[in-house]
Amino acid sequence: MIELYTFTTPNGRKASIMLEEVELPYNVHVIDISKNDQFAPEYVAINPNSKIPAIVDKDTDTTVFESGAILMYLADKTGKLLPKEQKSRYQVIEWLMLQMGSIGPMFGQFNHFNLHAPEKIPYAIERYKKETLRLYGVLDKQLADNEFICGDYSIADVATFPWVTIYEIQEMTLDNHPNLKRWHDTVSKRPAVQRGMKVP
Repeated sequence: MIELYTFTTPNGRKASIMLEEVELPYNVHVIDISKNDQFAPEYVAINPNSKIPAIVDKDTDTTVFESGAILMYLADKTGKLLPKEQKSRYQVIEWLMLQMGSIGPMFGQFNHFNLHAPEKIPYAIERYKKETLRLYGVLDKQLADNEFICGDYSIADVATFPWVTIYEIQEMTLDNHPNLKRWHDTVSKRPAVQRGMKVP
């Protein structure tokens, strides 16, 4: 049994989608970051960085925090969504790291300055919107010749989808990136993705 500590954010939904995709049983523990639950000592003991998500694998007594590490752990545990062959494996890891290091942070900063910052700062909004669009272009180019980001469906797709699917909330469109739009629409129809997006 996996204990999942999560909330309604793109990073949180990576973990729930993955658990649904690999069909592992899990319990959900809501960490309401709007109420600072992530700073409770009980949760800091699980994730010293006070972010969601995190998991505890009761089968192996293993705790994993950071969403990318969680995806890799669950893929290795189940033998699903991460190739074993080295070249293919590292291609998936490359695109997972792109999501972790660029797509998540840049889309997140665009969200903050465009929608939540108490003061509208045009320079910051334009900077992160431009970078979001650049990353849309990177994904669109990769998807021109691939059904999924690395050919076969993988943890790279699981990691990236929750961030791309917020495009309407971000007041963006995928219409100018047809390959990305096609991929988004395909992934959004997966039953495991639909279930995972509803957690918690």
